[in-house]
Parts: sequence; structure tokens; C-alpha cells
Amino acid sequence: MFAPAAQDRMILLLNHVISREALAMGRLPPFAGRALVLHLQNWPALLPKAPDLALGVTPAGLFERLEQVPEDALRIEIDAGNPALLALGSLTGQKPQVHVQGDAAFAGAMNWLIENLRWDLEDDLAAVIGPVAAHQLARCGRAVASALAGLAAGVRGMAAGRASA
Repeated sequence: MFAPAAQDRMILLLNHVISREALAMGRLPPFAGRALVLHLQNWPALLPKAPDLALGVTPAGLFERLEQVPEDALRIEIDAGNPALLALGSLTGQKPQVHVQGDAAFAGAMNWLIENLRWDLEDDLAAVIGPVAAHQLARCGRAVASALAGLAAGVRGMAAGRASA
């Protein structure tokens, strides 16, 4: 019951980010009616099972959550064997191992979105708290993200050192 609600919120955020970028909005309408499934591969058994996220492309060039997954859906599998390192890696810009099955053109459009779509959080905050406060908060957030990225790089280096020993 919790997973669909959380997925709906993620899709709302994704659609918000897409709708703010004209180039992104232009990439998806040719794929209206197509579907993709995001699957977390190698999810640790100790954690609650992570459900697949099935998305459909709307004629407006946005996403909607699907209850049923069509047979011809693009399948994107992300290696999530270590969710903590996966999350920390996202701060450093390190991309996880991904396996894609399905239509190459649709996969190319999704890859373009992943590579080029960025959330301008500072702009969204400015609409709520004003531009000066949003800028200061964004600077603080970037400093925290930079520190966490350094931590992630150190943890990754330690893990690599242990693996080679």
C-alpha cells in the first residue's frame, strides 16, 4: 500500500522536472503509449523487497504509473546490490551498472533524459522562500553534497583496498 503512493510522488517530481525543460518535453511525445519498467537487480534480501516501477509515456510527454506492464516494455535493470553505495555514488556522479532490454530508440531517449535532465531545486525554492534565501540554502546543500561525495569516495577507496588485499 505504501509503495504505490511513494512511486506516485516520485513520478510527480519527475514530471515536474521534465515539464520545466522544453528539450525534455520534446523527447517523449514520439514514444506516447510506450512503457518502461525500472527493476532494482540484486536487492539485498535483508531489506524489504523493492517493487518494480512501471511507467507509461503520456501523449503530453510525461510519465504515469502503470498497474499492468505490457510485454514490449523497455526493461531497465539497475544493480542495487549495495543500496548505500548506490546512493552515495549518485552524489559523486558515479553511474550504477545498468542493463537495458527493449527498443533501442526508446532506450536512447531514456538515456538522454538520464544524462541531461537536472532538477533546479534553487529555482523551485526561490518561488517559495525568495531568491536570496534559496541561493543561500542551495550553497549550503552543495557544500553538504560535496562533503558526502568525499565520504563516498573514501568509502569506495577503502572497499577497493579490501577487495584487492
